[in-house]
Amino acid sequence: MAFENNEFPFKSTPHTMSTPADSNYLEPVSRDSLWTLEKYSKLRPAFRSAVIAHKKVRTVLLGNHVSLLFEDTLTVRYQIQEMLRIEKTFEDEGIQDELDAYLPLLPTGCNLKATMMIEYPMVEERVAALKRLKGIEHKVYVQVEGATKVFAIADEDLPRSNDEKTSAVHFMRFELSEDMVKALKYGVTLAVGIDHPLYEQHKELALEVRASLVSDLS
Repeated sequence: MAFENNEFPFKSTPHTMSTPADSNYLEPVSRDSLWTLEKYSKLRPAFRSAVIAHKKVRTVLLGNHVSLLFEDTLTVRYQIQEMLRIEKTFEDEGIQDELDAYLPLLPTGCNLKATMMIEYPMVEERVAALKRLKGIEHKVYVQVEGATKVFAIADEDLPRSNDEKTSAVHFMRFELSEDMVKALKYGVTLAVGIDHPLYEQHKELALEVRASLVSDLS
């Protein structure tokens, strides 16, 4: 299926786009840049395929049960368009509600933002794990080579845990210092991990993943 270049909010086609660095976004996510429900229905198959490929470069698996999807313009745009499609929203107020809900997930140039998911195949196993891993959202970190760990600021929009258990989904922000940003642009390594006593993980990111995340930093 072929599309005109101006039908997508980036210059390269969905089939060649892989990371923010080579997608050359033309404009930020806004009310005016969103597609109508009718247009999105036509563009969705190719756009969805592009987003799935893009997310693979932005997703970090920590052990067998935790994953972090580092959000950016493309992932947030896709989430908003999907919500509008599912809810059949076309009125300005409803569209603005979705923008207000998801735009805070966009990195602002000095931070990385991610959606963390805790996944277990069996319901009983998941329920037990969420109780066991209470507070895990505050133990997730990124670490720039040569620097201290930067722990997540989790769930700023609303609390997702209580005294008994954590949630299966969390939204988190990692604030980096100016020196950390400079070091990453220079080429040092970047790692992600978890310091929870019952779920300890540490993973140095592959070059492709690291490059994609560093492109979020201005």
